[in-house]
Amino acid sequence: MYRLARALLFLFSAERAHRLGMTALRWLGHLEGTCRGMRARTLAAVTYDASVKVAGLELAHPVGLAAGLDKEAEAVDGLLALGFAAVEVGTLTPRPQPGNPKPRLFRIPEHRALINRMGFNNHGATNAAEHLRARTWHPAPVGVNIGKNKDTPLEQAVDDYVACVDTLAPLGDYVVVNASSPNTPGLRKLQEPEQLTVLLRAVKARLEQVAPGKPLFLKIAPDLTPEAVDEVVDVVRACGLAGIIATNTTIARPFEHPVAKETGGLSGAPVREPANAVIRRAYARSGGALPIIGVGGVFTAEDVYEKLRAGASVVQVYTGFIYEGPGMVRRLLEGLGPLLARDGFRSVREAIGADHRVAPPAALPQREPLHPQA
Repeated sequence: MYRLARALLFLFSAERAHRLGMTALRWLGHLEGTCRGMRARTLAAVTYDASVKVAGLELAHPVGLAAGLDKEAEAVDGLLALGFAAVEVGTLTPRPQPGNPKPRLFRIPEHRALINRMGFNNHGATNAAEHLRARTWHPAPVGVNIGKNKDTPLEQAVDDYVACVDTLAPLGDYVVVNASSPNTPGLRKLQEPEQLTVLLRAVKARLEQVAPGKPLFLKIAPDLTPEAVDEVVDVVRACGLAGIIATNTTIARPFEHPVAKETGGLSGAPVREPANAVIRRAYARSGGALPIIGVGGVFTAEDVYEKLRAGASVVQVYTGFIYEGPGMVRRLLEGLGPLLARDGFRSVREAIGADHRVAPPAALPQREPLHPQA
């Protein structure tokens, strides 16, 4: 059924279709009884031990929704009705901003990919806080992803992140510092060790004041060199963060396509292996001590399983959800069970980081990297 709905939605511009989908999910969220029933039916597909725990957060299974879809925290309940183990909202900034000029979101169906240069378009942290405060159904964790306003000088970026913590941290179950979007000029410079240390220490200190004990994550880019990943992991651990989210969109263009000339971050299938490479490197650098939320190029249960084995404790989807539709979570969960059983795992938790302990199983097809990064 979603194939027909997708065909109709794809007649609209990508951003218009997104708006229509979010409107439907927002209205679904008003029907709490319906949401409860839908979620229960999806979770009933889990006939194995799928539960995971990351940074103190208890999740029913490892499939979550990445930031970027629900920027305003307006459709959280509708999304949770689809069965996601957690939903991350944002990226949110202290003040409202329109984002970059349109068009700014582009589909590349042949490569199961998107390019976006949205530019943190949102109505501001206060507006999102009102949406979160109004919720009464809390079946799973909700994260808040925060950034800086475009017109805030980089040297004052800390102030924007701290302001978002003040407004949003008490209302979310975890907080994510987004210092890796390619669509806010200069933002990725915050991933450099010295600036990153200053930023994370300030955000961590304020978080402990307004929401003690709440987990703090850093979202990083897939374009970091292996050595830069090591540096980021070291800084994150030194600053006492709960973990990292790997990865954001990429500025690389590993294929030729008329749309590929558009500036912005590329997401979807082409980011699968670059994200996996960062996950593997981060897990190895920390010796498995730093929790990782993996995201990038997830369309199938095999994609989820890859990231778990690479070292992710939770796997988020975004672009795959656009292409695969509302039934995606159920299909991923149904497909994950046989993969675990095939390799002798009794639970999802046993599979996390398995590739660092033994060689990948021969039965799991090894796909060629779509990106030059190792």
